[in-house]
Amino acid sequence: MPVSIDDLPDAHLRRFDRPRVPAPDALDDVYLIGICGTGMGALAGLFKQAGYDVRGADDGVYPPMSTHLAEQDIPVFEGYDPSHLAPPPDLTVVGNACTPTHPEATYAREQRLVQQSFPEALAHCFLTEQRRPLVVAGTHGKTTTTGLLIHLLRHAGIDPGYLVGGVQQGGGGSYALGSDAPFVIEGDEYDSAYFDKRPKFMHYRPRHAIVTSVEFDHADIFADAADYRGAFESFVGLLDENGVCALCGDHPAVRALADHTDARVRTYGLHASNDVHATDRTVTPDGQQFTLHLAGSRTEVALPMHGDHNVQNALAAAVLAHQEGLSLSQIADGLASFEGMKRRQEVRGRPNDILVIDDFAHHPTAVRETLKAVRAAHPDRRLVAAFEPRSNSSRRKIFETAYGEAFDDADRVFLKAPPVRHNDDAETMLDPETVVQTIRDRGPSAAAFDDVDELLPALVDALHPGDVALLMSNGSFDGLHEQLLSALEEPQSTVE
Repeated sequence: MPVSIDDLPDAHLRRFDRPRVPAPDALDDVYLIGICGTGMGALAGLFKQAGYDVRGADDGVYPPMSTHLAEQDIPVFEGYDPSHLAPPPDLTVVGNACTPTHPEATYAREQRLVQQSFPEALAHCFLTEQRRPLVVAGTHGKTTTTGLLIHLLRHAGIDPGYLVGGVQQGGGGSYALGSDAPFVIEGDEYDSAYFDKRPKFMHYRPRHAIVTSVEFDHADIFADAADYRGAFESFVGLLDENGVCALCGDHPAVRALADHTDARVRTYGLHASNDVHATDRTVTPDGQQFTLHLAGSRTEVALPMHGDHNVQNALAAAVLAHQEGLSLSQIADGLASFEGMKRRQEVRGRPNDILVIDDFAHHPTAVRETLKAVRAAHPDRRLVAAFEPRSNSSRRKIFETAYGEAFDDADRVFLKAPPVRHNDDAETMLDPETVVQTIRDRGPSAAAFDDVDELLPALVDALHPGDVALLMSNGSFDGLHEQLLSALEEPQSTVE
């Protein structure tokens, strides 16, 4: 499990008695510290839909979340000040970006305000006995798999509640209260709050669950691979004998989780040894076609997404959709109509016949699989990749070799140096030149750049009509997507 609070030098600020939280129907006024975060903003929206008075603060109040909250008539203070918490709200939700010395978090602690972490508040107010939590966990693919499961249920006429760490294309947003029993949640293994270092998914009371993958990540809070794996072992241990645990059997580390749960295990994957699997796969310009084998029956599926990992994601969603009562024909129809998630192989534009694709990939495996999928989708185009290691884990030296080996399917690679933060230990941080040299040694042309201002003109100069430009980052990439599209649309940027 993640680092213990007792091992931290400021443990005396993290260990404190929190007042009992009233029942959901006894709450009225909710305040969120860090309201513009992806998860916190979605939670604020759920509270608003449920009829609560909602407000909050953040130091990064900017679109799209600021616009979305304004559209929901949710007041947002820019910057943090203890005065925002007076008079005291019925419930204060403390985002996990807050440190023990955060001004509003400090005030909430010292004034003994009723407070919970994001996952605690979600569980307390929305994962009640009337709901059936369907939790999707895993190192990779959980956002797309969650979106797929939500879409399958809605396409079949079910109105689930849901919260997902991404936005569904074609409408649907990232959250909904829903009116039916299923509540679909993307289960994150990152810690819950400064006063609760347990993974978020340990709070979600899963009735049924999916684990897509288990591969060491979040090196800033997990000591090693065994520590990380232990979090998932504890998660599947939450399921009882009435639950279904869908495990990606293609991955030995995931299959091994079957020994840690009392639930009925259903394996899924590309190999025929899995309970649910795909055969006769073919790649098309619009996606993939395959035969879905489930519960002793089969059906043909046209999936409008590329990559082995997306077939696995579709199979995972099919397992729980079938558990929720969907027929194979309903599942096939739903998969065929799925428009995808924003920032997951999302086509942002085609200026001068240069296809610009945005993807959230940041773990080395996700980078490799995304490149593999885009290469399969566009075999006749030159593939130019731009990557920003931005997350706490991706910026670390532990992944240097893996990143160097992840770009084999690219023709040319542009690597932005990771952002430097005030508390970084230089000896543990990734060296972009080392990564670039490994990439070059393996074949593709590669170069590192200090910032987007330096990277952009080199990228524009390198792109030709017919190319694919794949931009990968779990953050904004400092606006590279918009700047690149704008530059490529200018006549002088077109390479003859």
